[in-house]
Amino acid sequence: MATKPGERKLQILQTVAEMLEQPKGEKITTAAMAARLDISEAALYRHFASKAQMFEGLIEFIEQTVFGLINKISADESSGLQQLESSLAMLLGFAQKNRGMTRVLIGDALVNEDARLQQRINQLYDRLEVTLKQSVRIAITQGDLDEKTDVSAYANLLLSYVIGRWQQFGKSGFIKDPMAQWPQQWPLLRNKP
Repeated sequence: MATKPGERKLQILQTVAEMLEQPKGEKITTAAMAARLDISEAALYRHFASKAQMFEGLIEFIEQTVFGLINKISADESSGLQQLESSLAMLLGFAQKNRGMTRVLIGDALVNEDARLQQRINQLYDRLEVTLKQSVRIAITQGDLDEKTDVSAYANLLLSYVIGRWQQFGKSGFIKDPMAQWPQQWPLLRNKP
């Protein structure tokens, strides 16, 4: 049965993501992927030149999804403090719904892979921090955060919180829910005067 252009590529990425959802975090090999898809390894390489390209496809999916949602939050919400709360909750919820992607976000899936993949994740973190800084600045001008707030330090603290929750989720075998205690922790994080 023939597949539509791009359909097989998407199936491969979905399979990689599903394999990454396994709590034991076994090494993903092209042989295992091919077996799961019931295709040859050569067929995999017709769609992706390397396993690193498959992971790049997953990172692109993460970037498009996360930044698409952040842009929607920024467009829909004028309150800087609400932008921060919604963005952080979305980032935690994204991990909760996308276990395999969480392993990519925390770098577990990228161990022993091309170093440029971890660099891409680091760039994603940097972009997230810049976005958080924008919302912090808005919150300060709106009087929802103290004007003496160090924008960089506060945005970094918030990002570090999210990455820490992702780490706990991934390292616990997806048992420690990243959204657990969020309603109790946000008031502590928001630092409202």
